[in-house]
Amino acid sequence: MDTAAAILALLADRTRLALLQQLTEGEADVTTLTEACGAARPSVSQHLAKLRLAGLVATRKDGRRMVYMLKHGHLGRLVNEALNAADHQIGHLPPHD
Repeated sequence: MDTAAAILALLADRTRLALLQQLTEGEADVTTLTEACGAARPSVSQHLAKLRLAGLVATRKDGRRMVYMLKHGHLGRLVNEALNAADHQIGHLPPHD
């Protein structure tokens, strides 16, 4: 329960959620992630470091660039489900299973 709560706490930040959502679409470098989430580059780097330390994202070197990716598909599904739940709440859509 503690680990699950810690993961959900990391997702509770708008910037981190935006970064993770972008990574559900595939690998990306810091420049791409900065443009996608609209935050300042130093902020994006700090959030990515937190996600990496938590074991939620992995990295690989591509020349001089550091490329980020989700560590596992479970996280991508969790992010997508959270965003779908938000869409339902905002759009007042009927519940479903």
